Amino acid sequence: MNDLALQSAEQWLQDLLLFMGVNTTVRTELVTNSPLDDETSVSQGYWLTIDDSNLTPEQIRKLIGADASVLDGMQYLVNSVFNFNQLEEHLTLYTVELNGYRVRRQAEIINLAETAAAEVRFSGREVEIKSLNAAERRMVHNLLKDFTDLETFSRGREPYRHLVVKPVFEP
Repeated sequence: MNDLALQSAEQWLQDLLLFMGVNTTVRTELVTNSPLDDETSVSQGYWLTIDDSNLTPEQIRKLIGADASVLDGMQYLVNSVFNFNQLEEHLTLYTVELNGYRVRRQAEIINLAETAAAEVRFSGREVEIKSLNAAERRMVHNLLKDFTDLETFSRGREPYRHLVVKPVFEP
């Protein structure tokens, strides 16, 4: 992605925030996808980090939203606008970060996956993990995909869809 397109994404998010009544800046960082990321053909993406140094705790809470609904919405919009009509090989993944939320949440999800795997191995019964959005469920699937004694799948319909971890029983 070129610098102009990257600056456009930063400016677009800053304008969206301004429209929401929040005057702040956004900085961008190039990242290479980790094994925890969505399995797409996109090998790199950008983190658009909202500067929270002049935001109140209340503004931060509102911008993140309940279960990160506002932060996820902003991220969805950025990805939709800047990937509209792009061929798959030209797609760019954007992650919108605020106050370390994404980093903390990723650590929580890794802990949830590890705990569920340990519980399934100990009890021999399936474990359901609730309160994950689609991207977080994909992250758990990716984390546990190489565990040959476990399998994961999603059950239910949104907004009550959840991830299941269960033992693989070989006949």
